[in-house]
Amino acid sequence: MIGGDPVGAILVAAGRSTRMGFDKLWADLGGRPVLAWSLSALARCPALDRLVVVTSEDRLDEAWKLVGRTVPARLRGRAVLGGDRRRDSVAAGLDALTECTWVLVHDAARPFLSEAVIARGLDEVLTAGACVAALPARDTIKRVRPDRTVAETPAREELWTVQTPQLFRRDLVQVALAATDEDATDEAALVERIGGTVRVFEGDVKGFKITTPEDLEIARALLPRTSGSGAR
Repeated sequence: MIGGDPVGAILVAAGRSTRMGFDKLWADLGGRPVLAWSLSALARCPALDRLVVVTSEDRLDEAWKLVGRTVPARLRGRAVLGGDRRRDSVAAGLDALTECTWVLVHDAARPFLSEAVIARGLDEVLTAGACVAALPARDTIKRVRPDRTVAETPAREELWTVQTPQLFRRDLVQVALAATDEDATDEAALVERIGGTVRVFEGDVKGFKITTPEDLEIARALLPRTSGSGAR
């Protein structure tokens, strides 16, 4: 709980991995599926009260088994069927967490979720109502037109690369989802569209998303250095 109110976590694991050519979330990473790493980190979090994995139909049975092996009984772990779009999967997770005031949403393709990042998010969401893990941009970023000419160079100090977890008051993100049927790359963007304020909190350089086979190899190379970091 935070602020005396229950907190639920949604692990989004219903993606199709079209750029990988295979199901990256169930690929081997240190002897366990990729999604098992962040699931384990969430399962150890004492502030969480509920935990749900949102997955695809063909992985639903496997997800239930993984939840049973990983999630303590106090969290009432569940696996539920996701949708075609990210927002549909998050909505399915919210439907499974009706008793929660706060929700944490994490992308299962980001395996190295640390307890420190979770704690920072839980602290921030109490005052902000909506917050996202992020890191200040290290490189100069240019906005480019379709013909590949530069339209502008935004000030780097205003740019952050967004990660997960993202945390919200449950009622706020529900209103944001109900306000439009348009898709978005994350739920924070939907909250922004209804005029909500979203704050950033410090993420982790190891919180990258596995998108390509090369990313998976990088994650495997990082395992010796992360094995004692709380991302087990």
